[in-house]
Amino acid sequence: MEKAPPPFEERRRYPRTNTAPLGLTSPNLGVKSPLHFITTELPDHKQFSSWQAHISVLQECYLPEGATTHDGFIAEQTIWSLNGILLVQEVLPAFSYERSEKKLHFNPIDHWQITFLKRGQTWTEAGGHVAHNEPNMMEVRSLGRPFRGRKLATSATTLFMPIDLFNYLGGLPVACSNVVFGGHRVNLVSNYLTSIEANLQQMNQEDITTVKERLRDMIFDAVIPLVNHGTQQEETLQLGLMTKARRFIMNNISSSNLTVEKLCRELGISRTRLYELFEASGGVANYIRRRRLLLAHSIIADPSDNRTIAEVGLAIGIDNAGNFSRAFTQHFGYAPSSVHRRASASKVIQQTSESQDEQQLETFEGLLRTLGLY
Repeated sequence: MEKAPPPFEERRRYPRTNTAPLGLTSPNLGVKSPLHFITTELPDHKQFSSWQAHISVLQECYLPEGATTHDGFIAEQTIWSLNGILLVQEVLPAFSYERSEKKLHFNPIDHWQITFLKRGQTWTEAGGHVAHNEPNMMEVRSLGRPFRGRKLATSATTLFMPIDLFNYLGGLPVACSNVVFGGHRVNLVSNYLTSIEANLQQMNQEDITTVKERLRDMIFDAVIPLVNHGTQQEETLQLGLMTKARRFIMNNISSSNLTVEKLCRELGISRTRLYELFEASGGVANYIRRRRLLLAHSIIADPSDNRTIAEVGLAIGIDNAGNFSRAFTQHFGYAPSSVHRRASASKVIQQTSESQDEQQLETFEGLLRTLGLY
């Protein structure tokens, strides 16, 4: 009979210390609770008009041929703010849409809209070219240019990203607007975006900053090798001028000497050429005005900044408090006093109720208009 082996004895030179996995502790959350829009609780005949009002900052919407408002319109949208990017998850019925020249004039938002369809199809026409989007693709479109189109019932994730977010990389080329991209680089972006969506509620501020930068870089890397190289030289020149112009504007945004004439001299171009550069942004004067109002918004929203609203107006070159308040309200849809009240409230115990003005700060339109703050 074989002799039984001796019992196992663990021998170790040093005492054992168990190390817990890193990254599993509860983080300090940096992502605000999302905004939800849903029409299910409304009567059928009011559902589509509610969606039209909600999305009106971007585009006009129309029911498909043969459909009526009494058929109902079940739309659901969840909007996450990622400190300079909006991530929008949505499930929508079929409808058609248009962002017209008139809409651009009254709502001069020139962000990039980048859409990943999970279900359904869309067809969008801009400048005579139709972009057909479907699942496993990435559609890139400038909101600074008119377009129109239609979509089937869709499920999608859309990113709204300020044009200036890409300045560090030289900007996204004009040629990528209203273009659908595919391939392995787009798959990488899509997979990364899916992982972001699955972990949004666990992210802290450091995570958000990293996510924003990686998304920007991955989208840029997916687009650049595929855009039309036939116009690359002209677009590179235009992007260089645009980047230089935007940088000069931001560096002199508080200066009363920031004028169209000075910008032309700085770039060495004519007023006509300058207007062409900023056509997609609603014109150079509109762009400067929006950047100044965004600066004013960030100052008023800062609890540590004690300047009055009138002083903030002076800081951005508006010497009349009434004119500043009107310009601010016209752009953001709420008064500077409501931002000021919220900033003041953050210095004390958070209040359990908010005024109607304060609630208006957290809307889809408000988030789009303040997206360039970060």
